[in-house]
Amino acid sequence: MKILWIDLNSSYAHSSLAFPALHAQLLNDNSIEWEIVSTTINENIGMIVDEIYQHHPDILAATTWLFNHEQLLHITARLKKLLPECRIILGGPEFLGDNEEFLRRNDFISCVFRGEGEEAFPQWLACWNQPEQWLNIPGLCYLSPQKQYMDNGIARVIHFSNLMAPEKSRFFNWSKPFVQLETTRGCFNTCAFCVSGGEKPIRTLSISSIRERLQVIHQHGIKNVRVLDRTFNYNPSRAKELLQLFLEFSPDLRFHLEIHPALLSPELKKELQLLPTGLLHLEAGIQSLREPVLQKSKRIGQLDDALEGLKFLCSLSNMETHADLIAGLPLYKLTEIFEDVRTLAEYNAGEIQLELLKLLPGTEMRRNAEELGIQYSPFPPYEVLQTREISVSELQTARQLSRLLDGFYNAPAWKNITRELIVNNHHFLHHFLEHLLQSNLIDQPMSLEKRGIILYDFCKKNYPTYQTAISIAWIEAGMSLKKVPAEKVKTKRQSPPAHWEVIYGEYKEELRLCFLPLSENMEQGYWFGFESEIQKTEPTFKAKGGVVN
Repeated sequence: MKILWIDLNSSYAHSSLAFPALHAQLLNDNSIEWEIVSTTINENIGMIVDEIYQHHPDILAATTWLFNHEQLLHITARLKKLLPECRIILGGPEFLGDNEEFLRRNDFISCVFRGEGEEAFPQWLACWNQPEQWLNIPGLCYLSPQKQYMDNGIARVIHFSNLMAPEKSRFFNWSKPFVQLETTRGCFNTCAFCVSGGEKPIRTLSISSIRERLQVIHQHGIKNVRVLDRTFNYNPSRAKELLQLFLEFSPDLRFHLEIHPALLSPELKKELQLLPTGLLHLEAGIQSLREPVLQKSKRIGQLDDALEGLKFLCSLSNMETHADLIAGLPLYKLTEIFEDVRTLAEYNAGEIQLELLKLLPGTEMRRNAEELGIQYSPFPPYEVLQTREISVSELQTARQLSRLLDGFYNAPAWKNITRELIVNNHHFLHHFLEHLLQSNLIDQPMSLEKRGIILYDFCKKNYPTYQTAISIAWIEAGMSLKKVPAEKVKTKRQSPPAHWEVIYGEYKEELRLCFLPLSENMEQGYWFGFESEIQKTEPTFKAKGGVVN
């Protein structure tokens, strides 16, 4: 029997754990020949089909996500025509709901899995070509030979800690910029919009087994680990143990965590404050800063606690915390979204991620969409189109606001100045967004340099007191001193003054100096020093002072 896994990702930077997780459970089964074709949704479908067809597999398998759903159907439909005897089985988050309509519409798919497959998939392989025996496979959904829809519920791995680790599989991908490590399965929270909202019970790995797996990851030279644990700080004592474990691998490994800001105990706060800089990168789930919205979404945790926790996390200088908002949640208005973005900017969130709500298969919010007054797309990514509180046009404004945040606030070069503009000017977001719309720029790809020029020109006309700050950001980002944001910079034959206040770096005579005056008489301004002999565009020295008399 030959199984071919279609590893279809959004980019080559991403990699799915599903295949190595399944393969690892069958390492000792020599009756199976395994193959994999890894590609992205941006590649030519005909070329992908050709590569897979050359293997002539008996079984085609793949994980189906929002981003690869459509392309995967195009690929598998073509392969079924070329290989009519081949069984095609799909799994993944797209099948957590009712699958009858999908199977009837796509009759070239043999069956789909709902839930966790490590225990159920080997059972299916034992009878893959005998559909009459499929009735006992947990989580399997399929059409019988009589075209009757058969639904075997949802598969849950009860003995999660007994599974063979995905890293044991020869198909585990060690070539990506990061690896994923699942330390917990299931979620304590009950968010109605999330596929993990119904994942019970919570199952965990022991600290010792996580340590062993981190040692393997470390031996492979990996630098970044994304910890898959939606319940990281639900249990404060376990969270503290995990942080101590992560410290053992500092500074070689950096960990990306999801954290619930409403559930930060005093002990955990203290632990976080003591961690070395750069060890953690945090994603703080907040979704909305409105109590009625969170209650309607059935998210556990008091808003006051969440705001206090988020403010604390964003104040930490030894790590960066990203916060997310979801437009389209029930009761959430566009005016409140703008206000919440300003609040997160005041907190100094590392990034502000604003997403449109997607009503995913299997979620409570999708089941109750009509009752909640939510209209959504029937096709992936199932985005919300309109609610009782936010119109079609307003949702597009929220999407455009997200583009603005990604282009300016979430870009390290422009983050600080954009934050200042948002926090100190109540209407800046509205004014700047309107400018980007009128200039037909909001949906255009823009280089970092172009974004800086746009921001500078806009502020020169509308917020002139911020011109100097944008010029400083431009210089420190290593941008050209011949472009407009550096129009006031003096570069020719600049000599250091008798006195200046050093802000960073060390002055050396061989540095190439430039001066950004703060006034016409140039009594005060900023000095920047650049290394002339190395290819480094950013300044290595900065000071404040006047020019030489």
